[in-house]
Amino acid sequence: MAKETYYIGEQSLSFPKEVYVISSASVVGKKEGEGPLGGAFDMICEDDKFGEDTWEMAESTLQKEALALAVGKAGLKPKDVRYLFAGDLLGQNIATSFGLMDYEIPLFGLYGACSTAGESLSLAAMCVGAGYAKCVAALTSSHFASAEKQFRFPLEYANQRPVSATWTVTGSGAFLLSSKKGEARITGITTGKIVDMGIKDSMNMGAAMAPAAADVIAQHLEDFGRKPKDYDKIVTGDLGYVGQEILCNLLSKKNIDISGTHEDCGILIYDKETQGTGSGGSGCGCSAVTLSAHYLPKLKDGSYKRILFVPTGALLSTVSFNEGQNVPGIAHAVVLEHIGEEA
Repeated sequence: MAKETYYIGEQSLSFPKEVYVISSASVVGKKEGEGPLGGAFDMICEDDKFGEDTWEMAESTLQKEALALAVGKAGLKPKDVRYLFAGDLLGQNIATSFGLMDYEIPLFGLYGACSTAGESLSLAAMCVGAGYAKCVAALTSSHFASAEKQFRFPLEYANQRPVSATWTVTGSGAFLLSSKKGEARITGITTGKIVDMGIKDSMNMGAAMAPAAADVIAQHLEDFGRKPKDYDKIVTGDLGYVGQEILCNLLSKKNIDISGTHEDCGILIYDKETQGTGSGGSGCGCSAVTLSAHYLPKLKDGSYKRILFVPTGALLSTVSFNEGQNVPGIAHAVVLEHIGEEA
């Protein structure tokens, strides 16, 4: 009898065992709480320092609180979580390491820029799907002030932002994955490749990331033999208005039309007219909190049967940017489905 394989096409996987999202949590800052999704988040803090002395420690607190909420929602204790798959935007993942060390849970620290929510969910699903753990956590975070401080200008500088710039979301999303039946099921992943189209403008992340999103979406559809209509929504993470237009144009050249199904977390999370957020939201926390607060409830209640979740990341550092290097992009696709009565 031939051994069954679970790799699909060029870049995709399914899983030997069923993988469920059994709980999730979203913690955000004041600006996010004032946006269109404000009523859906689990915790909104009026103080963006979250009671800490620095922006970096504030971001660590975001992750700490998000994981505590997700574990509590599942009726579990931290010791029930076998592994953590987590990351952030800061140098050497300090928001993650300082935020999660007190849990004393084995940690895989990840960096995929703003695509880290997709990377962490992918690896966590692989772990559970292969039978290596009964329960693992995937989480990530970003913070407007800590990101501006590291990648752009200190807030005191009060620089003007071009309309192509996105606003880094202050937020953390945490997800518990398990073999136990839960709110939604992860049925497949497509891991993205690094795509470099020569973009050098760090204030135009949408343009840098859109080609990677187009590449992984096209590959995913080919690997699984699907069309955009097979998904209720194809959801990118952080492209904003500029990146959304580029993404749809790039895919249309491949005869793929996602205009009727595409949404972007960076567009949903803010009201650009009243909140002054330019092209939209970005950051590791953008797609994570939007998935937790907005999309998972719709999968749970059956409003959506299947979505393709595609967080997008710009792979730059302060060093690479200051040395004049391009800004490559990467994106990872995760298939999430409504469980239904048959599961």
